[in-house]
Amino acid sequence: MTEQQKKKISKFLSYVLRHHPESIGLNLDENGWANVDELITKSKRDSYQGFTFEELDEIVQTNSKKRFAFNEDKTKIRASQGHSININLALIPQQPPEFLYHGTAQNNIYSILEKGIEKRSRQHVHLSIDKETATNVGMRHGKPIIITISTEKMFEDGILFYLSENNVWLTDFVDAKYISK
Repeated sequence: MTEQQKKKISKFLSYVLRHHPESIGLNLDENGWANVDELITKSKRDSYQGFTFEELDEIVQTNSKKRFAFNEDKTKIRASQGHSININLALIPQQPPEFLYHGTAQNNIYSILEKGIEKRSRQHVHLSIDKETATNVGMRHGKPIIITISTEKMFEDGILFYLSENNVWLTDFVDAKYISK
């Protein structure tokens, strides 16, 4: 499978598993899990050409951001985080490191410094453990700006943090008082 094919399938999976399972008539359980056989069958509908289990397995195993995860026997799959639909990832609150990072486009910085970082249509704000990852996220939206978040202070102030299966730190909101550019 070419990198272009992997990217196309990965984008489709993100769309379906994070945002619009109904677009192919897919059922997700309360924790965001979909039946793998149902996903494969329903991905072949309409104009989308679908994929095999082997291709799906390769994408889950080789995706550099580990966006998707199988259950133990690989009969179910879900997105690791980034959902705009209401699901419960069953994440356990954890103490974050002293600082985490958020990558954004330059045109968003003034709003963020004024209002903080909002989750908007997502379930959580996504934060990175390192500046490199945050830079890659910010580059998707234009010239990247890396924001440093005083997450240890947030945690001390009673704000909850979660660590997703693919090591993305999640929280509900980052107040501007915890942000430095």
